[in-house]
Amino acid sequence: MTGPSFLQQMAASGRYHFTMQDAMKALGASVVAVHAVLRRLKKQGLLAMPVRGFYVIVPPEYRSLGCLPAEQFVPALMDFLDVPYYVGLLSAAERHGAAHQRPQEFQVVTSRNRAPLVSGSVRVAFVARGNVRDVPTVTLNSPRGFLRVSTPEATALDLVTYPEKAGGLDTVATVLAELAETLDARALADVAARVGEVPAVQRLGHLLDAVGGGSQTAFLADLVANRARRVVRLVPAAPLSGAPLDARWRVRANATIEVDE
Repeated sequence: MTGPSFLQQMAASGRYHFTMQDAMKALGASVVAVHAVLRRLKKQGLLAMPVRGFYVIVPPEYRSLGCLPAEQFVPALMDFLDVPYYVGLLSAAERHGAAHQRPQEFQVVTSRNRAPLVSGSVRVAFVARGNVRDVPTVTLNSPRGFLRVSTPEATALDLVTYPEKAGGLDTVATVLAELAETLDARALADVAARVGEVPAVQRLGHLLDAVGGGSQTAFLADLVANRARRVVRLVPAAPLSGAPLDARWRVRANATIEVDE
């Protein structure tokens, strides 16, 4: 079997990703010979290799990208790497209808730190979270399979927990304003109780109130009343002088938040 015919057979069966071992088995050749075949296919723009040993077929409609879109190969990639994951932060918010702040990279939350992945024009950023397996997710369709995506409530919590990964608090607040109507008040308190750090939960409640999502925060406020032991700064590194106190959430609002209209 030739390299191109191998790709055609894979695509015809609905598979757009494979490993080095898959290619060796199908082509019946040595590692050196298969590497040479795959290099030629990559030079022709027919293949991309997001990580060593993991290949994706690039159909004609994505040749300008130089790779499949991230959502079409990330689940298979994470299986290949054998690490838990979910699509999170701005990428998850976009899939829940908060698309005003379209991310420049595909954001994946996983159990360990990894350098960003760049393949052609496709960029995947990884955020490490210790309790990634405990975060509630939903399964959404993608053109080539299924994606594990954080729930709207878990997405809201992550955005406030990792604001630097989401473009800062102004962007976070803008996305929360869009997400607010999709949030379930009990589910929000549940995910906060299970996987949230108390300071992040305090900031989340404050921001939701500030952007008009206060109707979803009653149970969250009960959680904060029971667990919050100290007043926190809205922006940890910003000066505190003169910052007003939001007594409900025990948050010092030491920054002015601007929501994009």
